[in-house]
Amino acid sequence: MNNKEFFYPIKGVAMKFIRFLLIVLSIILFFWLAYWATDEFFEPKAYNYMVKTFTAHKYGSDNIVLIVIDDKSIGRHRWPWKRNLYCGIYDYFREYTNAKVIISDSIVTSDDDPVADKAYFDCLNKCKNLVVGMTVFSRHYENEKIGKAYDEQFKNKFSIGITDLRPNPKDDYLNSLVRFPKNYFNAVDKVGAITLARGSDGYVRVAIDAINYKGTLYPSLALRALAYINNETYGVEDRAVVGTKSKIRIPTNRETSGIFTLIRYYKHNVGNAGYSHKTYSAVDIMDSYNALKHNKTPLINPKDFDNKIVMVGANVKAAATGLSDVKRSPISNDHSGLDIQATTLDNYLNNYFMYELYDWQNIVVALLLMVATFFIIRNYSLFIAVSGISVMLIFYITLCALLYRNGFAINTITPISMAIITMIFAYSHKYIIEDKNKEKIKSAMGKYISEDIMKNVVKNIDELKLGGKKANVTVLFADIRGFTSMSEKLSADEVSVILNEYFTEIEPIVTRHNGVINKFIGDAVMAIFGEPIQDENHPKNAVRCACEMLDKVKELQTKWLEEGKPKIEIGIGINTGEAFVGNIGSEKRMEYTVIGDMVNLASRIEGNNKVYKTNLLISSSTFASARSIVDTVKISNVKIRGKEKTIDLYEVIKLIG
Repeated sequence: MNNKEFFYPIKGVAMKFIRFLLIVLSIILFFWLAYWATDEFFEPKAYNYMVKTFTAHKYGSDNIVLIVIDDKSIGRHRWPWKRNLYCGIYDYFREYTNAKVIISDSIVTSDDDPVADKAYFDCLNKCKNLVVGMTVFSRHYENEKIGKAYDEQFKNKFSIGITDLRPNPKDDYLNSLVRFPKNYFNAVDKVGAITLARGSDGYVRVAIDAINYKGTLYPSLALRALAYINNETYGVEDRAVVGTKSKIRIPTNRETSGIFTLIRYYKHNVGNAGYSHKTYSAVDIMDSYNALKHNKTPLINPKDFDNKIVMVGANVKAAATGLSDVKRSPISNDHSGLDIQATTLDNYLNNYFMYELYDWQNIVVALLLMVATFFIIRNYSLFIAVSGISVMLIFYITLCALLYRNGFAINTITPISMAIITMIFAYSHKYIIEDKNKEKIKSAMGKYISEDIMKNVVKNIDELKLGGKKANVTVLFADIRGFTSMSEKLSADEVSVILNEYFTEIEPIVTRHNGVINKFIGDAVMAIFGEPIQDENHPKNAVRCACEMLDKVKELQTKWLEEGKPKIEIGIGINTGEAFVGNIGSEKRMEYTVIGDMVNLASRIEGNNKVYKTNLLISSSTFASARSIVDTVKISNVKIRGKEKTIDLYEVIKLIG
């Protein structure tokens, strides 16, 4: 064996392995892209639906109330307000209520009217239970030296010492703090970040618990209020923010470097769209304060706010005022930003959190559904498989609904989509394999039965049954002369070689003339013309086929003589008439064939070639239809075995048309 002969098999195996590997990698890549696309673009919408439908099933806590600068307030006091106007709100809660904490969802970034500002800042300075907003930016300070000094002052006054316990904490890439006016900076002493994190589609699904600014963790507005209420600080772990006193454990997002918590939303109050907590108009609080100062009955009783958490913010429907503070959330496209802040704090206070699976856990869930789908398709019929998969997916959706109801977020649409894609892929693969198998079967069966008969069976596969019809057909019998004596002189292998070569050469001849080889009977061939291939000229085509068969045998004789093989002759008999054509046999085993007296006559006409030393004999019925194309010699009054009357036969000498 030379080197090429040795390496060719190895090269073939390697190519098959590479082809298999490429197919596997392509399938994995396709499913990964499908998973990513579904998870990225469709899962957030599914999350919104599940939260709105199943998670948000109760209202927010009565212990949190919202004071809203709304359209009513702006209608009474034209915007923009001077800052001393706010004092009526804060003084009301400071002087007349026992509110637990007051939270201002706003930021002051510049001085305005000196007199009004002084009154406002003095008012805030007296509110020792006040938490105000702050924010951070990715942009740099205009003057880094001044900015650095401000950062230090801000940290010394407002940092509450949140400890970062994460093994590998990451900076949030923030470069500057909001700049408070000096008097405002001095007036307040508790601040929290008011930033709301929006997803790529603009929806607020998570709350920022803390912001890492240059190594210092600043709490969110809600977390700062919680720290004041519980008089504690916090430690930030990889998967939670943990309280030092209350032992509260706030679950944080598992897959990001930031400190985020999924917000567990509440449903909105009836008739108070955009809010899930009780709201009061700011102007009603201001009017109540004025009434109390003049010893009059207030519109709103201060006792309503005892031990309550009060959040103050703006949300005016007219966006032109600049006071429109609405966000897109899973339960509303017009959700008050103030209410979202309240919801976050409500979650903290009541240990009412939304928990989510790790990414790898969601992937495992999707894989389990895919494997189950593939297993069902592989082992059951189409109806049972589709029904079973439908039941499985309905069960999964129900499970997801129950989990969301109890605060567990699990991928819903992505596993279902992957299961459906798996089903489509599996059935496509199954049908491709079945088609290939059918082609193999058809190819194999074509070697046993006529291709045309096989096509007819496949075409009418659902109507396959015993029976047939009467039809006018032409039957051709061809038999090898002296086959028995030849078989005695040659080995079985040599006989089979000659027969196979002979049959191989005549089969396409029969096919070319619209004939069908019905069967091989030892060394004989039976062919049908006129059925199942419809052909009005079947007698003529049968005669033309016979003449071409004889010519082909002459060619083979020359070839075989050169190869030292015996010379063989064939005799052909043809008859035309009415016969039964169709499926004969049993329900489990049937054969497409032609039966009738005219078939027996064709066989016996062929046998008379031995008597008259001829090669091609046709009946008078065949001659009547084919006389215009043949030169014949009539053989009269031939006695046929099984026939009482004699018949006329015609020896075909040659074709003339």
